[in-house]
Amino acid sequence: MIKKYFLFLQLLCACNFASSQISTPRQLFPGLFEAVQLSNIFPDSKTFVDANPNRNPELIIKDYNDQKDKPGFDLTQFVNDNFAIPAPPINSFKTDISAGIRKHIDTLWQILSRKGDTAPMYSSLLPLPYDFIIPGGRFREIYYWDSYFTMLGLQESHKTELIQGLINNFAYLIDKYGFIPNGTRTYYLTRSQPPFFAMMVELLAKDDGNAVLTKYQPELIKEYKFWMRGADSLQVGQAAFNSVKMPGGEILNRYWDESNLPREESFKRDVDAAKLTKQAPGDFYRNVRAAAESGWDFSTRWFDETGKLESIRTTDIVPVDLNCLLYHLELTIAKSYQLQGNNGEYLVYRNKAFKRKKAILKYCWSESKGWFMDYDWKLKHTTPNLTLTGVFPLEFEIATPQQADRETAVLKAKFLKSGGLVTTINRSGQQWDNPNAWAPLQYMAIKGLNNYHKKALATTIAQRWMKTNVDVFNSTGKLMEKYNVVDTNIKAGGGEYPLQDGFGWTNGVLLNLLDHYQQPPVNLYLTPSN
Repeated sequence: MIKKYFLFLQLLCACNFASSQISTPRQLFPGLFEAVQLSNIFPDSKTFVDANPNRNPELIIKDYNDQKDKPGFDLTQFVNDNFAIPAPPINSFKTDISAGIRKHIDTLWQILSRKGDTAPMYSSLLPLPYDFIIPGGRFREIYYWDSYFTMLGLQESHKTELIQGLINNFAYLIDKYGFIPNGTRTYYLTRSQPPFFAMMVELLAKDDGNAVLTKYQPELIKEYKFWMRGADSLQVGQAAFNSVKMPGGEILNRYWDESNLPREESFKRDVDAAKLTKQAPGDFYRNVRAAAESGWDFSTRWFDETGKLESIRTTDIVPVDLNCLLYHLELTIAKSYQLQGNNGEYLVYRNKAFKRKKAILKYCWSESKGWFMDYDWKLKHTTPNLTLTGVFPLEFEIATPQQADRETAVLKAKFLKSGGLVTTINRSGQQWDNPNAWAPLQYMAIKGLNNYHKKALATTIAQRWMKTNVDVFNSTGKLMEKYNVVDTNIKAGGGEYPLQDGFGWTNGVLLNLLDHYQQPPVNLYLTPSN
């Protein structure tokens, strides 16, 4: 009985992580929200949830309910009269390709920078106290895991103050909401993203010294508690929130979202997709949302052998990348205590990290495939899909030298293409599958290989990725969100929205690689005709 009561209290506390006393657009505009999002007024469902109401939502809803059934009612006109619609992601900035890609990135830092400010009344935007960088395109707000890879380039540009501001914003979000949301919108307050905060703090420590580890220790611990909610009360084979108790009694983690409703920013797509699934709608929506927390929305990584979105089962999967990041978070907290001379807490978190590392090796390594895999905690075996997240144990030095050797062989044989590393070996039409490639995963692979002295392959990947970026820039004047690395003459596809340019994490990783690797055999500064 006491255990049940304790679990109830944990459930109650967990609700506080997801609740901000701030209403989302769906909650502010019941009926109108559904009508707009299902009507195709806006091709992108994110447009309406990012729109700012011109007046009190209660008055807007009253007028909507009074007018909607009258002859001649025009929903599009009503929305335009009552909301400030965000401008399309197009600006007057004209790329000067002849100035070179480095100059372009320097200019983009200014284009993508935003001032810390308050949000308009009734807006879905969450205010931030410090200046920040947005990814670009349709992404008009700060995003969690994107920002780490953006910071890599900011560091190369010696913009330490901006890195400091970004980290202060994330610390602010942790203190205010108990975690870092997916992005700074009210409709993202039910989930986080891959926990890179400790990596950000570590990056800043390269410029400002280890004192930053103790400065942000309270926020590091709060984030850790968010991811570990419910863990203490689990029985073997049970899960609560982001925590899972494995067959051997170990605690590992999964992606999770507090809501089981369609995503507000992709409402119609989720509603339509749910019509095809055999899952209960609430289960399907939560699996979709959990995949959004992973950042991999979407990929066959989360699907069954049919490779279809309707089979998505994210919450049944213990992801190798997430657990590697939490291993690093545990080590970072341990180091912060060590710096304070607190040997007791240092040993507590070192022991947590040691246990997690042992569990990752036990459950995620596939001897038959020579690769680190995600683990299906319900079916009690690794998932069948090879994905590039298998390099995370290299980045965090969890893999043995023998495992690193085998992973190197798999990378060469299955992932390495003419333009870089594909995300998975499956072609599904989803954006986080073959033939697409993403800057964050290239970087993690390159770093991981270097940790195990696989410098030749790391250099090959870096040079192929740089050449892909530069070639597209020279032909389009743009740096893209993702790239096709199998046929580099074709744009990347898939996803729930058109290909975005800007682009924060692409800029950051590319600039980092340009400064650390010999440039590929292509002129990085002038167009091919020059």
